[in-house]
Order: sequence, then C-alpha cells, then structure tokens
Amino acid sequence: MSSKDKTVSETVMDRRRMLRATGFAGAAAFLAACDSGGGKSEADTKGAPAILGKKRNLKIVTTWPKNFPGLGTGVERFAKRVNDMSSGQITIKVYAAGELVGALGAFDAVSQGKADMYHGAEYYWQGKSPAFNFFAAVPMGMIASEMNSWIRFGGGQELWDELSGKFNVKPFMCGNSGVQMGGWFKNEINSIDDFQGLRIRMPGLGGEVMKRIGATPVTKSGGEIFQALSQGNIDATEWIGPWNDLAFGFQTIVKNYYYPGIHEPGSTLSLGINLDVWNDMSQMEKAIIQAAADAENDTMLAEFNINNARSLDTLISEHGVKLHRFSDDILRKLGEVSAEVVAEAGSADDLSKRVFDSFNTARSNGMKWGAIAEQAFAAARDLATAKNT
Repeated sequence: MSSKDKTVSETVMDRRRMLRATGFAGAAAFLAACDSGGGKSEADTKGAPAILGKKRNLKIVTTWPKNFPGLGTGVERFAKRVNDMSSGQITIKVYAAGELVGALGAFDAVSQGKADMYHGAEYYWQGKSPAFNFFAAVPMGMIASEMNSWIRFGGGQELWDELSGKFNVKPFMCGNSGVQMGGWFKNEINSIDDFQGLRIRMPGLGGEVMKRIGATPVTKSGGEIFQALSQGNIDATEWIGPWNDLAFGFQTIVKNYYYPGIHEPGSTLSLGINLDVWNDMSQMEKAIIQAAADAENDTMLAEFNINNARSLDTLISEHGVKLHRFSDDILRKLGEVSAEVVAEAGSADDLSKRVFDSFNTARSNGMKWGAIAEQAFAAARDLATAKNT
C-alpha cells in the first residue's frame, strides 16, 4: 500500500469512528466540514450543525386528547425524536385537539399555514376526497404490515403525495394502532338485524357500512365519545382497542365488547406537513423528519400490541367485560357491504380510482402471501401449543 493509499484509508476510518462517536446530526456536520476542506461556518462555531440551516420552531396540531396513551404520547415522542436528532435545531410544540384548533380542523390548519404539522388519521378528511380513506383504513382492507409495504414499496406514497399535494400538504406514515376491536354495544349483537336503528360512533367508510346495514353512524372525536355513550346519545361505539378503550372508561358504561374490527384492520396514523414548510427544509432536515416518522410508525405498533394484550385481560378479569366474536353470518354480510362501499369510494374520480386500483393490488398480494406466511404459521402455532383437555 502506498503512503497516499494509506492516507485515504486512514481518513475513511477516521470518518467511521466519528460517525459512531457523534451520532447522526453531529456526524453529518463533521463530514460536510471534511468535504469542504474542514473550514467552520458561523453556525459551526455556535455548536449547531451547519447543514441544518436556520433554527425552526414548529407547531403540530393533533386530533387526539392531550397525552392520550399511544396516539397522544406517540406524537410527543415523534417531536422529541426530531429535537434530539437535530440537536435542538428543530423544535416541535405539540397542541392536543382543541388547544389550537378542533380535532377535525387539523388538516385545514396545516393546509392554510396556520400550523406547520398535524398528526391524525386520514379518513377524517374524506369530505375533501374519498381517496384519503385508503391511507388510514378501509373496511376489510389491509393490516399494518401490508399498509407499510404498499405505501413504502407499492406506489402508495407517490399517490398519497399527489393527493395531499393538492391541499398543500406533504404526508407521512407516523404510527399504527394495528387491528382494532369491533366496538362496545349496550346490547348483544346476534344477527345483522340487531344493527337496525343502532346509533353507533364510527367514522370513515366503516360508518357508511353501518349505515347500509341499518344503523345510524355518528362521527365524534375521541374526547367526545364517553359523554355521548354515558348520556345515551349513542348506543355503541368503536374507538381503537383495549388499551385506549380502558383509558377512556367505556367498561364502566357497557359490557359487551366485540371483535374483530373489520372497519380498521391496520389503522395508519399520519403526519402532515405544510408543503411550503417542507419545501423550505434542507435535505438533512427532511431526512430527520422522515426518519423520526418512520421510527414512530414502528414504535407505536409495538406499543399497541403489547398494551392491548395486557389491557384486554384487565377488562375481562377486573371489570367483568364480556368478549364476543361477531358471528360468521354477520362477518360475511359486513364483508359484502364493505366491498360495495370501498369500490364506490374508489370510483369517485380519476385519482381515487388510481389509489383504489393500487390499494387493491397490494391487498391481493398481501392476502396471497399472508395465507402461506403469517396466517399459516399462526394456525400451526395454535395447533402446536394447544393444551390437552
């Protein structure tokens, strides 16, 4: 090895050591300085990574109650992660639903530049385009892993960018609550006829399914549900799953708890950024936002899965909740109606049709692979671990 080659090799090793020692943002600034001859900018001398540019103080509005488990705490975690990764150059102040704007006003606030970001569920914006439903959850749609695959590698992100871009918003996945429960009911649901006249809180396309089988769907934000149920304004409600439902105290009002929640099989939570703010960011800033959102997308799902299992046991053993599975006849009917509702949403306009077609292709592929992967393994595991009676 020549002395010149040795110098290059040593330089590469030095950079790798620095990457490990200083972390993401610090290493980026170090490498930028190396590539530019090692000179320091004014920002470097103040201890901030020059590549991040100006300091940003951003506002994020949410559709969740303050510090609500999973959803509310997840967005706080996202904001902290961005602050840490940027060494304090990007700070994000979190506003819960109602603190700056109402829960359902979050999208407009960001679109119009009154807030910089939102954290919510895209089906809340279905009045602007039915295509938004496909980026949160649709009845009999995709589970979390399938949604991740479609949006990240199946063309979903590009279509989402096109849709949200019409409203001056840049979207990201930023959380998932997994398969949701079917809901809480004052009376048992033994046949499809038991939905007749039922007033049920259910947003999005799931609400339309309820309407077509004879129920009356009601859209209410999370913070409004308990009061509506306790006062008899609604007869049933879905929210998320055992962890969040226990926190809201639905078990103190009703005891019939149904599964599975066909309306939200893998509910993707979203981060929306004002497009002008996004376009003003440096590549490093954009990378930090993307990485923080990706991390929260995975972290939240893991958190929901472990806490739902624990909370379900608490609901049953300590609160006398009665767990019911919807009958096969009910599920078949819900599936039939769901197919009609989702297809209609996907035919609203050209963009909705392209989203629907892309979504359907991904769902079909996910179902084929899942049948011989997760589903087949789960069945084998149940068989292998079944207790002798």
